[in-house]
Amino acid sequence: MSQDTQTSSSWPVLKRLLRYVKERKLGLLAAIIGMVGYAAVDTTFVFSIKPLIDDGLTGHDPTVMKWMPLFVVGIVFLRGVCTFLSSFCMAWVGNHVVMALQQEVFGKLMSMPVAFFDRHNSGNLLSKVTYDASQVSSAASSTLVTIVREGATVIGLLGLMFYNSWQLSLIFFAVGPVVGIMIAVISRRFRRLSRGMQDAMGNITSSTEQMLKGHKEVLMFNGQQVESKRFHRVSNAVRQQNMKMVAADAIGTPLVQVIASTALAVLLYVATIDGVQDQLTPGTFTVIVTSMMMLMRPLKSLTQVNASYQRGISACESLFALLDSDGERDQGTKKLTRAKGHIEFDQVRFNYPTKDTPALNNVSFTLEPGKTLALVGRSGSGKSTIASLLTRFYDIDQGEIRLDGVNIQDYKLSDLRRQFALVSQQVHLFNDTIANNIAYAAEGAYSREQIVAAAKAAHAEEFIIKLEQGYDTIIGENGASLSGGQRQRLAIARALLRNAPLLILDEATSALDTESERHIQAALEELRKDRTALVIAHRLSTIENADEILVIDEGHIVERGSHHDLLAHKGIYAQLRKLQHGDGDASLV
Repeated sequence: MSQDTQTSSSWPVLKRLLRYVKERKLGLLAAIIGMVGYAAVDTTFVFSIKPLIDDGLTGHDPTVMKWMPLFVVGIVFLRGVCTFLSSFCMAWVGNHVVMALQQEVFGKLMSMPVAFFDRHNSGNLLSKVTYDASQVSSAASSTLVTIVREGATVIGLLGLMFYNSWQLSLIFFAVGPVVGIMIAVISRRFRRLSRGMQDAMGNITSSTEQMLKGHKEVLMFNGQQVESKRFHRVSNAVRQQNMKMVAADAIGTPLVQVIASTALAVLLYVATIDGVQDQLTPGTFTVIVTSMMMLMRPLKSLTQVNASYQRGISACESLFALLDSDGERDQGTKKLTRAKGHIEFDQVRFNYPTKDTPALNNVSFTLEPGKTLALVGRSGSGKSTIASLLTRFYDIDQGEIRLDGVNIQDYKLSDLRRQFALVSQQVHLFNDTIANNIAYAAEGAYSREQIVAAAKAAHAEEFIIKLEQGYDTIIGENGASLSGGQRQRLAIARALLRNAPLLILDEATSALDTESERHIQAALEELRKDRTALVIAHRLSTIENADEILVIDEGHIVERGSHHDLLAHKGIYAQLRKLQHGDGDASLV
């Protein structure tokens, strides 16, 4: 489908959005009753002008004047009831639609592969859940209220005009097509501007998030002016997009009113013709003029609501595009309760989607159950990539990875990942209690005693018991109140509690001081017993007892053997160890 076709028709998007509305049929029905009732009340009020003038004010029927005060109070009260019913029920429907969309988008984001987040800015993704969803809320509630209610009012008033004088009413239809063409042109303009607004809002979110996450660096390097300029650019882009939308709205509304008023002027002129005057009573003429005057307001509202409607439709397109994108592939059918731990890499080749050169090239090795394999090498050599492929954060391009003799792609993804306990250099903790962080996603599966035992084994209890609330302490976003070593020990406690048959330790002790590292190394040694362990080493002293060490360089295995064999070989491993034990420069590892 071409871009022009997408821009010109919003019906497929609206039709899909209405599927979410169907789940709230009763609320939608009540809202429609309120909207139609509102339009009917307004039409009835205008209709009452004819008997008031022709019968009441002329004295032909005095009872009209007696009942008119009660009629006015009753009609205004009924109008208020219909207004409340339509607004409240439609807002109820709209908010439920937005909640359903937000939950679906959130679930979709959780199911997306890691490669997806490599390609997409996190600020733009956050903008989809916040800004885009709010625009859908406007389209699904207030916008639809205006479209249905004011549309019904236009139909009611036009019907009233035709009932009283179809000849004069035809004048209005002479300008109808012109108004329709104008609204269509403005709609296409709004849709294009709305897409630009979504990108601009995503950039604002991204810029703010970047500043907040890097606040220490901003202060340390006096980067306030740089960040201010960056934010000024993105916020100015939002202002420019907003002004373009305001300009389109400001031009469209008066143009529609001018055209409609032209029809009114023609009607007034025609009414002065002698033949026409003879056929009109004062009440009939007043009803037609009043109806045409009252048509100005709903026409104005329908034109103004177009901006909000188009923003909502554009936001829906953005959200639906995400929901329609391919999630993480999980075509495996084999169940796996507990793996034995036999791992094989067979001629594995892998390229990151954002890079040209392969991260791994024809890598082959075997890891026997209960053994420990260490990976060392310079930064960017491909060590962490091997761990990411094991857990299928990425899928390989060539070759095969087998667990217990079965291709890992044949296993159910959840079963596969349940076999691994991962402790990485980048620890992520949640804004929750320490106990819930240790037992993350399995709070009901472990007792407090088991959580405490895991914390003790990870040497974390020594700082936990010093906190005011102990294990029930809320640690803030990503453990902001904890030191790097404390956060690392909680991550290790989480891995200990999981009791998985395979361990992946991705520079797990890099954030620890010497004393803590000694305690943790002892805990990890105990943890590795009877388990298959893959250790990515930052400090070579921590993997001297590994059963086998692989030296990775530019995606290839260039050396392999035990610690003593590699030292005797006097190759890259020996050079790296010399660097660490000589001048202490570990940056290459």
